[in-house]
Amino acid sequence: MKLATLKQGGRDGRLAVVSRDLGRYALPDIPTLQAALDDWDNAQGRLKTLYDELNADPAKGEAFDPGQCHSPLPRAYQWADGSAYLNHVELVRRARNAEVPASFYDDPLMYQGGSDSFIGPRDEILAQPEWGIDFEAEVAVVSGDLKQGATPGEAAAAIRLVMLVNDVSLRGLIPAELAKGFGFFQSKPASAFSPVAVTPDELGDAWRDAKVHLPLLVKLNGRPFGRPDAGQDMTFDFGRLLAHVVKTRDAAAGTVVGSGTVSNKQGSLYGSSVENGGAGYCCLAEVRMYETIETGKPQTPFMDHGDVVEIEMRDPDGGNIFGTIINRVNTQY
Repeated sequence: MKLATLKQGGRDGRLAVVSRDLGRYALPDIPTLQAALDDWDNAQGRLKTLYDELNADPAKGEAFDPGQCHSPLPRAYQWADGSAYLNHVELVRRARNAEVPASFYDDPLMYQGGSDSFIGPRDEILAQPEWGIDFEAEVAVVSGDLKQGATPGEAAAAIRLVMLVNDVSLRGLIPAELAKGFGFFQSKPASAFSPVAVTPDELGDAWRDAKVHLPLLVKLNGRPFGRPDAGQDMTFDFGRLLAHVVKTRDAAAGTVVGSGTVSNKQGSLYGSSVENGGAGYCCLAEVRMYETIETGKPQTPFMDHGDVVEIEMRDPDGGNIFGTIINRVNTQY
């Protein structure tokens, strides 16, 4: 089934069940997505019944407008972002002539981001151009309750929902923050999630091995920028990432975990771009890494006022699964 949160009521919005084609929605008797996650065993059946009714009756429900949506969880008890695509990590290191530590291939990288306030899928990114504004297109999952020490298999079984995320990064602020040895903070502003979160069964055969095996589509200012396969080159699946979260503590229902920037291994700068037949990129930093490696310096600028990124994923029949994230940069707030 497909679930969204409308910008109605309080800060946690109003839960809505959305039809498979994203055309219509209906309001369940459960007020928020967090309330549903807290009582998932009982809630999912009621939500599924309404979902089936929406899909069976074209006259049922109201017209769905992604522009009226919060991120599915407008705020969450926890937002942790991994770096499961080691091609991205290798490029970052190679661009500055650094080796990837051997431990990175066995132990996931992860940071804990701010989760008290996400921006909506159609909201603006408010930032200053000198901060190095970048998008990062990723897949994310939402878990149920998990106990400390859960295995990757147990963690994968606790995945309730899948969604997309634009994990906004301020590249110009990152070096100074990391130099302090205490991780990201100001360099990681509010992230935006897809209009709709879906249960894993909605993905059909594309959901296997706790990964989504479909291309993640990115446009920058209306032009194709990336289309890497999210299931390819993912070193750590979502079961592994969630197990990493709960190694030393419990995780509450509503925990959100991101995959990190989706990235496929490919050839040279020339061959890697979408326009030249490659998989393209899911962030500006990655193309700038290719440019640095091959030409000695980056050439592609970071985002500026008015730039727009679009992120979506489509099923084999062309259907938009999660709705489209469309974030415009506003540097004049």
